[in-house]
Amino acid sequence: MTQMDQIKHNFIHVNGLKLHVAEIGTGPKVVLFLHGFPEIWYSWRYQMIAVAKSGFRAIAPDYRGYGLSDQPPESEKACHADIVSDLIGILDHLEIKKVFTVGKDFGARPAYLLPLLHPERISGVITLGVPYVPMGPSNFKQHLPEGFYVSRWEVSRLSFISQKPGRAEADFGRFDIKTVVKNVYILFSKSDVPIAAENQEIMDLVQPSTLLPPWFTEEDLDSYAKLYENSGFQTPLQMPYRVKNEEFGIKDPVVKVPCLFIMGMQDYVLKFPGLEAYIRSGTLNQLVPDLDTIEIPEGGHFVQEQFPDQVNQLLLTFLNKHIQL
Repeated sequence: MTQMDQIKHNFIHVNGLKLHVAEIGTGPKVVLFLHGFPEIWYSWRYQMIAVAKSGFRAIAPDYRGYGLSDQPPESEKACHADIVSDLIGILDHLEIKKVFTVGKDFGARPAYLLPLLHPERISGVITLGVPYVPMGPSNFKQHLPEGFYVSRWEVSRLSFISQKPGRAEADFGRFDIKTVVKNVYILFSKSDVPIAAENQEIMDLVQPSTLLPPWFTEEDLDSYAKLYENSGFQTPLQMPYRVKNEEFGIKDPVVKVPCLFIMGMQDYVLKFPGLEAYIRSGTLNQLVPDLDTIEIPEGGHFVQEQFPDQVNQLLLTFLNKHIQL
């Protein structure tokens, strides 16, 4: 049996949906892994195995509408509040009282919402690539051109009645799902922000002959593609790209648990206008007083898959330092 074979797969009924949860390890020390896009539970495979070997229980769900989890009703769409509610529902079902959260990409938002909304359930927070940003309008996407990938993907379908595809759906729809996942992985692995020309589509930024990054295998791509073949991209485009400003009634935006921020210095996200200044100016540390920031010089957007051993060691050092039973 391989280490991957030791990861168990369960389905938990939460909020009227059947959600897929990958799990490995046992005991009261629990780590909840939260994926981004185009990722899935599988993106945490190296970290789950590593923390389980060190005595932790690792849990990695597919969000609603992602991978093997049920699609939400189209009338409900999906938002961060849903994700937080689903995660609390999963923990309640599994009778887990307290966890560390590890969030990557947009998974950083629910990773930080949990200690703000449910502080009694969270021991600490680790995020990769995306720092804590308080709820509300983000300034970090401003001053980017129309061809910025987020701007293209956040345009929703024209109407539920006509069912006409939005620009992203039409762009993605020209290719099979495996090619879409491959192209996004290639694009997001670069250090430049993906920006298309006015009359160019995001998928066309990748030449068909472009190879996958050396740390991402064809087997990995197949695993991702099978999961997205099940879910499609309807919900992943909605959540996170089309979620507008949500109100949570958070009066105090300061995060009061120990936190770790791992930043790949070749991650294109670092080039969002004002983001690096926000991280380095001290503003971030005012909002997250107990924060350690660690840079990985050659790390890109998928740093946990690119440099798994290094990331695993950083996670375990933080977890063992702050675990309280």
